[in-house]
Amino acid sequence: MNAHTKETQAGISPDKAIDLLKEGNQRFQNRKAHNRDLLLQVDQTSTGQYPFATVLSCIDSRVSSELIFDQGIGDIFSVRIAGNFVNEDILGSMEFACKLAGTKVIQVLGHTSCGAVKGACDHARLGNLTALINKIEPAVEAVKEPADESQRNSKNIDFVNEVALKNVEMTINNIRNRSSVLKEMEDNGEIKIVGGMYDISNGAVTFHEF
Repeated sequence: MNAHTKETQAGISPDKAIDLLKEGNQRFQNRKAHNRDLLLQVDQTSTGQYPFATVLSCIDSRVSSELIFDQGIGDIFSVRIAGNFVNEDILGSMEFACKLAGTKVIQVLGHTSCGAVKGACDHARLGNLTALINKIEPAVEAVKEPADESQRNSKNIDFVNEVALKNVEMTINNIRNRSSVLKEMEDNGEIKIVGGMYDISNGAVTFHEF
C-alpha cells in the first residue's frame, strides 16, 4: 500500500476518516492486516506527510494506535500520554495536525483496565505522577455510581472502565472548550472529534460520539 498524498488526504471527509479507522480495527481483530512495505512508505513520506487522523491515546504498551487501527507510516498523528488527557502542548500539537497538516478526525481513545485511571480511582500520590493523576480525578468524581466508597477504587474494574469512558468524554469537552481553532474547525465540518474505548481483552475499539 502507498502512503497518503496531498490529493488522497484532501479526498477524505471526516466521516470517511472515521470509517477508515473502524475498517482498520476490524482488519486488526480479524487478523487481516494490510501487507505494507513500510520502507517504501518511509521513502514515499520522506518529502512530506499527509495523515488523515490524529489519535490521542494512553502510553499503555498494549494500545498502539498504528497497530490496532492497522495503519502505516504517514497515516496518523499519534499523541500518547498516560490517561489520554489534554494540556496546552497536546492541544497545540492537535491544532498543528488539523489546521496545518490536514487531518480530518481527532480520536480520543481510552482503554479498559487503564493503569492511570486506576491510579485516579485510588487517588494515588507519587512524585510527578501526582500532578498527572490530578488531571484524571475529575472523571472519577463525575461517575456517581456506585455511591458506596468501598466500591469506588481500582479493585472494581467496572467502575474503572466507566471512569475511563467518562475521562474520554471530558477530554473531548476540554478540546472543544480550550481550543477555539479546533472548535471552529469542527463547527465548520472540517473535522470531527470522536471518542473510543479499546478493549485490551479482544482488540476491539468501540466508537463514541459526545
